[in-house]
Amino acid sequence: MPEGPELHLASRFVNRVGSGTVFTGQVEKSAVSKNGEVPFKCDAYLISAVSRGKEVKLTLTPIKEEDGKEDMKPAATEDEDSLPAPMDVTFRFGMSGSFKLTDEDEVPKHAHLKFFTKGKPAQVLCFVDPRRFGSWEVNGTWQPDRGPCVLLEYEKFRSNVLSNLPEKAFDKPICEVLLNQKYFNGIGNYLRAEILFRLKVPPFEKARTVLEPLLHKEKTAELTLSKKLKWKLENPDLLELCHLLPMEVINLGGKGYDPEHLDDSSAFEDWLRCYNVDGMQLLRDSNGRTIWFQGSPGPMAPRGSKVPKARTRRRKGVDENGKEALSPQGSESRKGKVTPERRKPPKIPKDPSQVRPRSTKAAAKQTAEGLQTGKATRRTTSRSRKKMALPLVEAPEVSETPPPRKSRTRSRHQTPL
Repeated sequence: MPEGPELHLASRFVNRVGSGTVFTGQVEKSAVSKNGEVPFKCDAYLISAVSRGKEVKLTLTPIKEEDGKEDMKPAATEDEDSLPAPMDVTFRFGMSGSFKLTDEDEVPKHAHLKFFTKGKPAQVLCFVDPRRFGSWEVNGTWQPDRGPCVLLEYEKFRSNVLSNLPEKAFDKPICEVLLNQKYFNGIGNYLRAEILFRLKVPPFEKARTVLEPLLHKEKTAELTLSKKLKWKLENPDLLELCHLLPMEVINLGGKGYDPEHLDDSSAFEDWLRCYNVDGMQLLRDSNGRTIWFQGSPGPMAPRGSKVPKARTRRRKGVDENGKEALSPQGSESRKGKVTPERRKPPKIPKDPSQVRPRSTKAAAKQTAEGLQTGKATRRTTSRSRKKMALPLVEAPEVSETPPPRKSRTRSRHQTPL
């Protein structure tokens, strides 16, 4: 699932491809999408994007045209009546949402919202969502039940968490609270595993127990600004890691976590230390989400929880020709198939008479051949002799007269009528 870093990278991508690009026409929605139509149509408009936690907002801004050339600036106030008003479209990516820019004749299969560029050859900015859990909202704002962004609003985020520690939400395990977007907007499954692993915090420790010491840290910190920054970088606490680790993912470049193309994100795969890494332990929390960890799970670990099957990571290696190739722990091992190298050859008996026959005729034939060659086994010959020596037994004659019927005798305990 895309998390805070991936949505921030998506907003950067839209701003990069939208810089100096003019879009035109009607915004088109796919027929299979259950989201609403985007009622926006304009001869020329610009697209910009901004992210906040697990949301991205696209702003469609109309521009005016002069002598066939676009002014590249928003329309002036006197021309507002002739142009449509700017429109905001807020996106939530769900499990597999992303933005892609393609040629008009190469639009992806799962493109559910399309913005067309002006000029030839025309290109299309698509919102692609194969699993269709993503959504968009026309003229939508940031969801009010989401807290400050861990990336762009760190101070507000930290204050929001520490000021709400008495709330019941912090009675739950820390691994579950980290997915609560009311307090940790932008943190998802892989980030929570990496944060807890690097701090060596058991995932099923009570959240309030883990976070309360940070209150005392706030009150007793009497260091200069430079010493504070140095201390934070060398000894980050849990809330600081909620900001620093997403920034590390962004600085890696690429798309961050991309479940559709895991083999192409080698930098991100190398960055991971715990999530989906071989040798780590797995458990499901009370919401059914898998948590990767190492060591003790903590006192609030669910009892009797089914341990999910560990998935092996596909790493790229180099073959004899110097080309990239998947390592042996790829899809074949994940499916439980046995490689040809590990497959044992079938045992072939040296003597054909040692092969056990599958039918009576085959047994008789094998015995006859064995008697001729003198290599018949005792078991085969004895079985064949028994079958061949069985005498024919005639069936008993059936009498035509039926057997006499037994008369019904009245029970001594039965009273006469």
